[in-house]
Amino acid sequence: MEEYKDVINVKDLCEILNIGKNTAYKLLKNNDIPNRRLGKKYIIPKFGVIEYLKGVQL
Repeated sequence: MEEYKDVINVKDLCEILNIGKNTAYKLLKNNDIPNRRLGKKYIIPKFGVIEYLKGVQL
C-alpha cells in the first residue's frame, strides 16, 4: 500500500481491494469506506481503506 498516495481514487481502490468498479461505488455510497465527493469524483483517504480492511471478516 506504500506505493499509493495518502488520498486515492476509485481506480486505486479497485486495485487495492481487487474488486470491480460497481462494488467499489457500492462501498463508497454506503459509507463503508470514508470518502468525499469532489464534483463527480470520489476522494478516498488511504487510512480509511486500511481501517476498512481491519474490520473485514475473512
